[in-house]
Amino acid sequence: MNPGVDAEELHKSIVAYLASVGLSHSAASLKEESNLGPQFDEATAKKYEGLLEKKWTSVVRLQKKIMDLEARNTALQHEIDTATPLSSNRKVDPATWLPRSPARHTLQGHRLPVTSIAFHPIFSSLASASEDTTIKIWDWELGELERTVKGHTKPVLDVDFGGPRGGTLLASCSSDLTIKLWDPSDEYKNIRTLPGHDHSISSLRFIPSGAAGSPLSGNLLVSASRDKTLRIWDVTTGYCLKTLKGHTDWVRAVTPSMDGRWLLTAGNDQVPRLWDASSGEVKTTFLGHEHVIECVAFAPGTSYHHLAAIAGYKKPPPASSSGEFLATGSRDKIIKIWDNRGTLVKNLIGHDNWIRGLVFHPAGKYLLSVSDDKTIRCWDLSQECKCVKTVDDSHGHFVSSIRWAPDVPVQAHTNGETNGLVNGLVNGNVKKKDDIVGKIRCIIATGSVDLNVRIFAG
Repeated sequence: MNPGVDAEELHKSIVAYLASVGLSHSAASLKEESNLGPQFDEATAKKYEGLLEKKWTSVVRLQKKIMDLEARNTALQHEIDTATPLSSNRKVDPATWLPRSPARHTLQGHRLPVTSIAFHPIFSSLASASEDTTIKIWDWELGELERTVKGHTKPVLDVDFGGPRGGTLLASCSSDLTIKLWDPSDEYKNIRTLPGHDHSISSLRFIPSGAAGSPLSGNLLVSASRDKTLRIWDVTTGYCLKTLKGHTDWVRAVTPSMDGRWLLTAGNDQVPRLWDASSGEVKTTFLGHEHVIECVAFAPGTSYHHLAAIAGYKKPPPASSSGEFLATGSRDKIIKIWDNRGTLVKNLIGHDNWIRGLVFHPAGKYLLSVSDDKTIRCWDLSQECKCVKTVDDSHGHFVSSIRWAPDVPVQAHTNGETNGLVNGLVNGNVKKKDDIVGKIRCIIATGSVDLNVRIFAG
């Protein structure tokens, strides 16, 4: 470029600009001092009139673009710096894997919000429940719809896979006041309907038996309802074995400990409760939330050493003990981590809307949460529960639920029953309880009010 020509063009633009805004004296002075000459008349000046402003806004736009790119670059650099180094065959370390955008699959088909999701313990099937009264069964590996299961007459509020050894069932509950059991091995036929609750049933989970050889299977199911009660059912007979009373309002969430010994519940009365599953007695209440509690989770044994350090314990509880630490998420936008005596260990603050789902990383280092702020947040328990990752806009609307795919089972002696596959069993021998670690699957599913289910995969 010729600097002389550039300067002349700039002078012309400035003169034209000054003249157009009524600064004729300044325009004349600059025209004279920059030797533009008589050929730069009014007609020529007209062509240059808007040029300076146009260039100026372009520069501002470019500046903003540069700043945006620099910020993006910094974020990506941070992600590279904090990422786990990948080995030569680009295998992700399952112990530190966290979800990232974009999702591997977006599963579309529901006509109303998705309320809950559940993974089949063995096959690559995922069930999603919806306010459209249906349950959809997807193949999460292929991202395809397998079937739509119909039977409920009102919104389906929760689903869970589990049940007797060698006979995995799908359970669902609804605001039509029923729980239904479906048989995945017989085209999801409805094999039993459990009536008994007097109001909407918000949550249900199969209770693991903790039995040697098949700790994840069991005949019991627990349900939580707006009628303020919990019920424990025998799925083989359909009988309600126990009704647990103690909550003073709608019970929205229930989860059992890994060995089935404890139940954790919470809801509109803002006071989570830890129950002894066999006696039906409340062991601990947890005081501190200031709004409805939407979700609860037990910490796995793998996280105890991190949480014990935050709690100030001299030494962590044995990883084989159950129900030592737990988490609750509320509409007060706070996640609270507690020990089982009711002591608050940590407040996790960062979401800016209701917290709707919690899941601990199986390796024990992270807690993941989803919220009506549309994000998934990952909290690092080894760093005082610092939020180390946010998946923004994980959905286009409120995120209602999150589940982690079950560990890849290790084959045990099972008399030919595929459902006897159990983590921590090698050649049919139970390893020491502290060693029980299945092969972690880097697969997470989320459900949303945007009608979609998303699969995040490593």
